Amino acid sequence: MHQLKQYWVAERLDKDLGDPLTPENVMSFKRVVDIDETEEFPHSEIEWLYNWKLQHYYVPAECGGEFTSFEEFLSFVRVLCRRDQTIGIAFTTLFWSFITWMAGTPEQKKMLSHFIKNENGAMCLGYSEREHGSDLVGGDLTAKKVPGGYILNGEKWPINRATISGISYILAKTDPEGGPKCLTLFMVDKRELNPDNYYNLPKILTHGIRASDMSGIGFKDCFVPDSMRIKEEGDGLEFALKGFQITRTFCAAFSLGAADTALRTTLNFALNRVVYGKKVFDLPQPRKVLTDAFLDILICDCETIGAARGFHVIPEQFSVWASVTKYFVTTQLETMINNVYTVLGSRFYMREEHDYGIFQKVLRDNSIISMFDGSTVVNLHALILQFRQLTKYRARRKPEAIAQLQHRLEIIFSLEKQIPQFEPEKLELFGRGVDDPLQGLEIALKQLEALKEISDVDEEVLVNLMGLGNLILEELNDHDELITNSKFEYGHDQSPELFEIAKKYCILHAATCCLQMWLYNRTILGEFFAKGEWLVLSLHRLLRMIRPLPYSISDAYVANLAEELLKLYKEDKLFSIVPFQLAQSPLTEDRSYATSKLQLKA
Repeated sequence: MHQLKQYWVAERLDKDLGDPLTPENVMSFKRVVDIDETEEFPHSEIEWLYNWKLQHYYVPAECGGEFTSFEEFLSFVRVLCRRDQTIGIAFTTLFWSFITWMAGTPEQKKMLSHFIKNENGAMCLGYSEREHGSDLVGGDLTAKKVPGGYILNGEKWPINRATISGISYILAKTDPEGGPKCLTLFMVDKRELNPDNYYNLPKILTHGIRASDMSGIGFKDCFVPDSMRIKEEGDGLEFALKGFQITRTFCAAFSLGAADTALRTTLNFALNRVVYGKKVFDLPQPRKVLTDAFLDILICDCETIGAARGFHVIPEQFSVWASVTKYFVTTQLETMINNVYTVLGSRFYMREEHDYGIFQKVLRDNSIISMFDGSTVVNLHALILQFRQLTKYRARRKPEAIAQLQHRLEIIFSLEKQIPQFEPEKLELFGRGVDDPLQGLEIALKQLEALKEISDVDEEVLVNLMGLGNLILEELNDHDELITNSKFEYGHDQSPELFEIAKKYCILHAATCCLQMWLYNRTILGEFFAKGEWLVLSLHRLLRMIRPLPYSISDAYVANLAEELLKLYKEDKLFSIVPFQLAQSPLTEDRSYATSKLQLKA
């Protein structure tokens, strides 16, 4: 259906991996559940991905790799994680290389590019410590300056792929007095260390992603040369936080992959299970749960794809956008997976039986994603600290700034538009009050108004969108007024009420991203997307989270949404606003027959 080349790598990868329901295929559901049972690291599957040369897409083109856009990156990580988050996350620790692409010397970049592409190299991130968690400045691991380098002492824990990786990014205290400039970042190459001076901590037994190398690393009088230091002494916290802006955003890819499988395997059950003389999907409540889950994926798609493209256009704003995406997408899809298991009944809890027991594995694995790279509290707190500036900036926008904003929004949200090369040096620790998606809401409402003159837009859909869009604006104005009149203070002692306000801001942000995505892609993503009924349902669903609204806005829209869900299911396409082709299932013909028999009532 689409001709968007940024999704070709993901399509090709999924095709080559084969149908996950065929037990013999690499990373099949049966295979990944068996690996999970053994809790042994999936070496052969990781090797398969290296042989496929997927690692090249983690290295920027200017450093000799194939990485060209975060949008492309999002799509193939999503494909990996729809099969297995354990493997997808383990391989994607390569993404920490972006610390070097962002801040490394030419020599460090050259070494790392060769290590990844030609030596099947992997890396891990050592920031947190057993006693200090997310309090990075409070860490105890020290780096003492000596001629030619530093002496490291201390431990980092927990770390994914700490033991089975060659390079560790280690955040160490170089100034014992503390403060924001007390930390320095090192790209520690184990191959160059004295093995007597570092050690790997034992594997941690976890609830989910059980086959991961979840462990830690320790140093005892370990010498690391100056060549392993990233940027200057004291710059560690700055680049750690900037790196988080990238990785927090792309935790959403892990969640989106898991959500696709959770919905797909549950739908597979609902279309084949007969109770009370009907297929489960024919019953109103299960069907509503599944269509709501589909909406959640579409909503999170708009937020995440927008963010992936936004990195290339407005990287200086990602202290805001990264926190929104990391909080909203991971928690929304975690809730969605918890909701759909009610349709599976007792089978959601079984480690075999339906589709090899993949659902219970997804449920366990995915529950950690919202904690990765900063918990929900950490991300909401990062937003709270910027609310005052966001509100002031929005109140003082000038006409010429509006025109520039509209141009940026078009590049970000129009999937056919060429995006510029990512410029990591433009990342900022604070966004200076700018947040294009929400600050462009009035522009979007004017564009909706202009669609009244376009004959191919359904009048009822447009009326609904205008009404819901104005409610979003009303809520945003209320938010700004609340922040303006609040007794806001910087620091960690924020009130619970402010955290609830931050959650609401994320909901409004997601709603606006959905609206922007539709406006700029209405004519290129197929009839279902173009009609906009899904968008009406999505905005209504989001607004219901923050204000009283009728339970349903249109039974006909919901019926059409269910038809699209079934269509993508039987055609083996991704549940997405960009529903690209997945590996074909041998059951496709049976699915087509089954779904054609369903009678959906408008």
